[in-house]
Amino acid sequence: MAKYECTITGDFDGVLRRLHDGVMNGSASASYEDGSDYRSGDFRCAVRVYERYSWSGGNRVSMSMTLAGRGDELFLSAITSGGSQAMFFKVNTWGEEAFLDTLRDVLEHL
Repeated sequence: MAKYECTITGDFDGVLRRLHDGVMNGSASASYEDGSDYRSGDFRCAVRVYERYSWSGGNRVSMSMTLAGRGDELFLSAITSGGSQAMFFKVNTWGEEAFLDTLRDVLEHL
């Protein structure tokens, strides 16, 4: 498992769209699995789940991404899982970190 969290300033819908597009365009094997949206007053929360094939791990890796915020003050939490080949403990998490890198790349250009 690998995790990335940060605060962002920006338009909720615009940031969510750019993050989604960045994940989907970041890998030919990326797929959007499902999502959920919640709104209460000016608070919003969007959860997205993605998968992709990890060449380095030889398996599929999943990533859950949560974007929450009020107005233009946003918080992003992304957690990856499934990148290890070992039975009892994590041997490699390269695929998980690489999946998170697709989000980091988008955030650098917001």
